[in-house]
Amino acid sequence: MSRMQLDHLSYAAGPDGLAATALRLADLLGEKFVDGGIHPRFGTTNMILPLAGGHYLEVVEVLDHPASDKAHFGRAARALSQAGGGWLGWVVRVDDISTEEARLGRTAGDGNRHRPDGIELRWKQFGTSNLHADPQLPVFIQWQTPEHMHPSWGASGDLALTSVEIAGDVARVTDWLGSPAGNVLGDVDVVWVDGGARQGLVAASFTTAGRIVRI
Repeated sequence: MSRMQLDHLSYAAGPDGLAATALRLADLLGEKFVDGGIHPRFGTTNMILPLAGGHYLEVVEVLDHPASDKAHFGRAARALSQAGGGWLGWVVRVDDISTEEARLGRTAGDGNRHRPDGIELRWKQFGTSNLHADPQLPVFIQWQTPEHMHPSWGASGDLALTSVEIAGDVARVTDWLGSPAGNVLGDVDVVWVDGGARQGLVAASFTTAGRIVRI
C-alpha cells in the first residue's frame, strides 16, 4: 500500500451558483476562496480554499460542456447541485497510485485543471464512479505537479479541518483504503454517523479564529 493522506473535500455548488456558494462558505469560515479554474476533462470549474495541514476545500460547479455528461465527476456534481448542493466527496492523496490500482483492480485516469493564471495542474485519479454508486468511498489521487503547486499552498494556518462525518460502512471503507480511515486522516477525526438512506460525507468541522464551524 502506498502512503496515504487526506487531500481535499469537494462541495457541489447550490442552485445560486459557484460564486454565491463559495461566498456563503467563506462567510462561515472567515477566509476567501480563490478561482481554481476549469477541469476540461470533467466539464466542471471550481473555487479553492487552502487549509492547514496540506488540505484544501473545493466548491465545484458543472459547466455547459459535453464532458460533464460523460465524466463521472461532472455527472455527480450536476446531480447534487440540482438537488440543492452540498458535500460531494472526499479525496485521498497517494504517492504511488499504481499500487492502489493493482490492489483494487481499478485503472486510474488523467485529470487536469487550468488555473486562471495559465498554469496547468495534472494528476492521476480513480474512484469518481463511486460518487454515484458508493459515495462513502473516497477518490484516490496522485499529483503530477510540484508540491509548491498543490492547491493547499498558501494556507494561512489559521483555518484547519478538524473532523469529517461519514455515513457508511466502516468495514467497507477500511477495505477500500486498505487501512482504517482514522489512520489515513491523521489529525482529522472521522466520525461515523447514521445517514439513513444517504451515504458519504455529510458534514465537516473546521477551526477558524478560535472557534469551531460545522458545515
